[in-house]
Amino acid sequence: MAERTEPNLFAEAGELLRMMVPDGLGELRTRAHRRGIKVWFGPEKPTREHYEAQLIPRRLVDDREGAVLEIGFHVEHSDERTNQAVADQLQAKRKVWARELGPSAELDAFLGRDSWRRLSEIWEDVAELEADPEAPFEIACRLVDYVSVIEPIRLGG
Repeated sequence: MAERTEPNLFAEAGELLRMMVPDGLGELRTRAHRRGIKVWFGPEKPTREHYEAQLIPRRLVDDREGAVLEIGFHVEHSDERTNQAVADQLQAKRKVWARELGPSAELDAFLGRDSWRRLSEIWEDVAELEADPEAPFEIACRLVDYVSVIEPIRLGG
């Protein structure tokens, strides 16, 4: 990755996210790093169910070279049954999140670790992000879309 994806891209997205996340979901936490940002609610330590925008090896998606940006919700408990139970809860509300998130959102096994689950999408043109001054805003907006749809489901809505 070029220099544009150094901490500033994801740190900027995190600052914007703080201004955009709806109230009433709990205390918003973020942790930006060189290759992404993790977002969760509640305790200081990141939870096993959280949101991320992260650069991942493209080979995990289509066996090609390079990187892609994955954005969405992750379920990373050590127990696969717990992960599947959360995925089943999301599957039961598929009509809700599919309508709101669109066809790019996919509920599936985590890319690179089959025991985890994800509801996320892939942005393939990372080079475009590097050149786009609006990229932090676009990433923050999409994370807010996921948070706004999935948190109410997780909270029993």
